[in-house]
Amino acid sequence: MERLKKIDMHVHSTPERFIERINGGTYATPDELRVIYDKFGIEKGLLLPSGMYAASTYDVISPREAYHLVQNYPETLGWWFCNVNPAWGDNTAAFDLNHFLNFFKSKGAKGLGELTENRFFDDPFMRNLFRHCEKCDMPITFHIGDMSGDYGIVDSLGLPGLEKTLSDFPELMLIGHSQKFWAEISGDADEKTRSGYPKGKVAKGGRVPYLLKKYPNMYADLSAGSGYNAVTRDPEFGYEFLEEFQNKLFYGTDICDPRNITNPMLQLAEYLDTAMENKKITYTAYEKISRKNALELLNR
Repeated sequence: MERLKKIDMHVHSTPERFIERINGGTYATPDELRVIYDKFGIEKGLLLPSGMYAASTYDVISPREAYHLVQNYPETLGWWFCNVNPAWGDNTAAFDLNHFLNFFKSKGAKGLGELTENRFFDDPFMRNLFRHCEKCDMPITFHIGDMSGDYGIVDSLGLPGLEKTLSDFPELMLIGHSQKFWAEISGDADEKTRSGYPKGKVAKGGRVPYLLKKYPNMYADLSAGSGYNAVTRDPEFGYEFLEEFQNKLFYGTDICDPRNITNPMLQLAEYLDTAMENKKITYTAYEKISRKNALELLNR
């Protein structure tokens, strides 16, 4: 069976290098991203603009810039998600956010993300955003974090806020990502391990498998070190997980810097290729996770 070019469901880019992070580095330009994609067998990616939330970035990639990046570099950035700050409009939790969402959708935005707003899932502003994304049929790729000193939607161990959101907005497609999401692939996740990259066998009772199984609107991308670690820390479990949830998983990278070319997260492409070739996963699962699931969502 042939190796397939991947569709990257989670990547960041910038039209030009501008302000550096405190520890150095900037987002990759499309040209820099193309070099990485060619090296690792990636066809093109979904651009997730960052910068709408002050806690998550130094540089700002606006919806306008994201739109033009996709227009100008379609061979590398095939699609884009928008970002909408839930306080936009009149800074109330009752504003009609469809005004923004439908405009971005008319410009080709396929969803919203990466959502890194540092509020709780049940914050009225967040619930207003979820409600309007559901109305506008805009999937959300989200990052889970802690309050203060971190970024992302805030949730407790066990992901109760995420589960309530899945239940309350059943037509809203939620795509999980980040350490605090993927650590809960294992039933023994705790406050210490959920912020990192836990190693060793995956214990039964993980919340991520539970949520993927119970809620039709729960999906996940395998991007970053967190996604790669989740499916490789316990190989046999990982293969079974990929096979069981093949309809709900997306390949992704989360490239945030051209220096990420040496990051372990980029080993995911080879991992999937090898798993298929060694018959650890079926070709059907391999195809869906590598590109088919993404194309069905992004080209609808």
